Amino acid sequence: MTTSPSDLPDPEARGVRLTVVLLALTVVSGLIDAVSFLGLGHVFTANMTGNVVVLGFAAAGAAGFSVPHTATSLFCFLAGAAAGGRVAARFGGGARRTWTRVTLAVEAVLVGASAVVAFAAPGATATTYTLIALTAFAMGLRNATVRKLGIPDLTTTVLTMTLTALASEATAGTTTNQRSARRAAAVVAMLAGATVGAWLVIHRDLGTPLLLAALASGVLAVVASGRD
Repeated sequence: MTTSPSDLPDPEARGVRLTVVLLALTVVSGLIDAVSFLGLGHVFTANMTGNVVVLGFAAAGAAGFSVPHTATSLFCFLAGAAAGGRVAARFGGGARRTWTRVTLAVEAVLVGASAVVAFAAPGATATTYTLIALTAFAMGLRNATVRKLGIPDLTTTVLTMTLTALASEATAGTTTNQRSARRAAAVVAMLAGATVGAWLVIHRDLGTPLLLAALASGVLAVVASGRD
């Protein structure tokens, strides 16, 4: 008996749906930005919209902000995004499952390395720059991948357009319950990650939230599917 291609199991379907994976990554973004903003001199390494504004504050001489810190974050994020584009060019024509897992595995390694540095040499100037560079590069890599995946309302790092759509389309009656739920879940995910990350930075250290972020990315790298 001959088996047709349609009868074979879809390799993309094995694992956790990308929607769930991206929501979990939004929590990770909240953790990482809590570390960077509260523990690394008021700089963002996941949210580049905020970082550009912070760079303006620093350039104007506002207290508590650093041009070198912010510029390092922006440069490393762009380098990570460029690397993400190369990964997409190599793997994007194949299974999304493989491509996503490769990217998340690299993110887990980079954030895990930042956790090791944070535990090994807390408070050192070199540690600050290393954590900024590693986490910003990881977030740039991930953002390039998420952008190419093109799943609506789940950018994993910014919420401005998500909140705009949630409010404007809901009042106009032009959205679906599914999309509204997805947008609301993204907001809750970011808030949850930022809250937990801030608590850990304030009451523990920088390494613990980074370790949690690395573990989460690592687990997602193993379980992610290619399904929306």
